[in-house]
Amino acid sequence: IKMSEDSGKKLTMVTCSAPVNIAVIKYWGKRDEELILPINSSLSVTLHQDQLKTTTTVACSRSFQEDRIWLNGKEEDITQPRLQSCLREIRRLARKRRSDGEADVDTAGLSHKVHICSVNNFPTAAGLASSAAGYACLVYTLSRVMGVEGELSEVSRQGSGSACRSMYGGFVQWIMGQQGDGKDSLAQQVEPETHWPELRVLVLVVSAERKPVGSTSGMQTSVETSSLLKHRADSVVPARMKEMIEAVHKRDFTAFAELTMKDSNQFHATCLDTYPPIFYLNDVSRRVINLVHRYNHHYRETKVAYTFDAGPNAVIYTLQQNVEEFVQVVKHLFPPETNGGQFLKGVPVAPTTLSEELKQAIGMEPMVKGISYIISTKAGPGPRVVEDPSEHLLGSDGLPKESA
Repeated sequence: IKMSEDSGKKLTMVTCSAPVNIAVIKYWGKRDEELILPINSSLSVTLHQDQLKTTTTVACSRSFQEDRIWLNGKEEDITQPRLQSCLREIRRLARKRRSDGEADVDTAGLSHKVHICSVNNFPTAAGLASSAAGYACLVYTLSRVMGVEGELSEVSRQGSGSACRSMYGGFVQWIMGQQGDGKDSLAQQVEPETHWPELRVLVLVVSAERKPVGSTSGMQTSVETSSLLKHRADSVVPARMKEMIEAVHKRDFTAFAELTMKDSNQFHATCLDTYPPIFYLNDVSRRVINLVHRYNHHYRETKVAYTFDAGPNAVIYTLQQNVEEFVQVVKHLFPPETNGGQFLKGVPVAPTTLSEELKQAIGMEPMVKGISYIISTKAGPGPRVVEDPSEHLLGSDGLPKESA
């Protein structure tokens, strides 16, 4: 925490980073729009921050006239309801701690305005769970500035539902809860990121464009019109959650992979069952699905799994020993443009050669420009404080530093 005595004006500043999470049992549909309470529980894998993260700096000073926020270099509207929910809730918890007489609370800061600056190291709104990382990071950083401790997943949930799962590393479940006030709708770590070191994740970025239908409005329409969605929430997900938690505990990749694919398929089936239907998958997405099944069929075992969120990007789960070959298969079927930057980002993957037998078994024609790049990553830890003051996104005047 940095205090700078600029002309007698005290500035408190904290910077934190938070991860993206990718659900393997999907959350789709709310029973309460205001509090963001889901119609079913969900389970996700937190991805490593070395590859995908949001970084947020919060500064608080008596000299600030109003709360302000900058996202990815551009000032945004701080009055947006979900941002307000998070700010209001953290301030309420901070005041509660103060009235409970906890000595270490910085009482002066509670009446001060905040400046918030946040950046993602990946494309926003391309279906890469940017709101989850963003709100988790916002809530975590605000809590550090205002001296709030304890259960924060309930607060981040009010910013973006899936954000509550980004409050923990590794494998995380979001328990839907039963109460009307949402006090029992919380995230909980199932296993830490160290539990399954062989598990690897490949994000195949299909196109870094904005989604045609945002998750919030898409969900609402599904809840109103899809009878399959209700069946899914009531009759399918509860059993799948138990099976998935068991598969994670046992590190049973086959069970984990098959459930992941079935649940992704069912989520997209509910989108199709929505009226009018919502299409998040495109031709490239469907080719990836086809490829994974042909690859697994060739080996007569489930070596690779796909899952798709509300967008066309494929997230592939596999084990360490299959990464090199599968990346090569993707390169073979979706040849990168020669002049287009780095095709493989993140954790390095050594090139390898594919057998003719495998190419024939897959038997698909290559498709140029189908995939823009691959992010190679693995499970990682939850939010953390960035200790190095040079990494603050705000300067000593409380305004965003000029980015180089």
